[in-house]
Amino acid sequence: MNNQLSAMGTQHSITKANFSQGKFHNDDAVPGTGLAKTLEIMWRFFTEKKVHTMPDTVLPVKSLSREQLLQLSDTELHLIKLGHSSVLLKVYGEFWLLDPVFAQRASPFTFVGPKRFHQAPISIQDLPDIHKVLISHNHYDHLDKTAIQQLNHKTQQFLVPLGVEGDLLKWGIDADKILSFDWWQELHTDKAMLAFTPTRHFSGRGLSDANNSLWGSWVIKSQYDSLFFSGDSGYFQGFKQIGQKYGPFDVTLIETGAYDSDWPDVHMTPEQSLQAHIDLQGRVMIPIHNGTFDLAFHAWYEPLERISQLASAEGIPLSTPIPGEVLSLLDAMQVQRWWQPLMPQSPLAPQF
Repeated sequence: MNNQLSAMGTQHSITKANFSQGKFHNDDAVPGTGLAKTLEIMWRFFTEKKVHTMPDTVLPVKSLSREQLLQLSDTELHLIKLGHSSVLLKVYGEFWLLDPVFAQRASPFTFVGPKRFHQAPISIQDLPDIHKVLISHNHYDHLDKTAIQQLNHKTQQFLVPLGVEGDLLKWGIDADKILSFDWWQELHTDKAMLAFTPTRHFSGRGLSDANNSLWGSWVIKSQYDSLFFSGDSGYFQGFKQIGQKYGPFDVTLIETGAYDSDWPDVHMTPEQSLQAHIDLQGRVMIPIHNGTFDLAFHAWYEPLERISQLASAEGIPLSTPIPGEVLSLLDAMQVQRWWQPLMPQSPLAPQF
């Protein structure tokens, strides 16, 4: 494969312009979370009564097989939401994985932490060979150590933000399989152009590595179609900049979930997610970062229901596929509101 790595523009060259005093920084400063605020949020998680934050019934999943994936045509771009923010693409014959998380818990531990609502539609063992794994940042619900190690033998390249290469090297990934990206850096291949673009977020997997690595989003543009993958982000003007530089997009995969008034700068409400889609000049929006893990205080179905109502009111096409459902960017997007029959009918259920 012919790969060409480049940095676009002097101000966004690989100079770590957002790196100082050993840390990466957002373009728009995010207020720091001190010890007192951290303890306050932890206290909420331990003491606040959660209502419908986890489903009380089995969620629908469509199982996938290796044969089914291999039979998908090589003449278009196929998209499959695997759960949360994990997405499998077949890009004109090549399989690419975005933020693959297959772990039972989004946690550094196997015995505690947010547990999956549903299984992945396919196991790592059953996946075909993967050409590229793209990572947005190193939080546990986006970077799964065990999954990366299991994918190593069948993956050609790992594309990661600056600093995340250190994690992969420690986990046994060969250095020649890793490409690290600064914001606005591009990779040109014979299938598509990829660009790593800014978000308003943070990084860290422990108590001592806060913002030691970068975070961001991914742009994928082929000759025929274009896709945006948000990773995690608070709402910021960067979405307009990305839209102006790389838009319009046929599909935007936008974070819509795990929002709360205690962390408004690093995650978006559904209203902000829809505005980000508009800023990006997107055509069809697919809400991600929902329906798999309990990471906030809202009901598990609330992000999907709120964004569905908002998009309908604004006349914006919204696609909400069941995990495992195969979509083609050339075909009509899936519009079934699968979560609505599973919403609890009780006075405690949030009203929108």
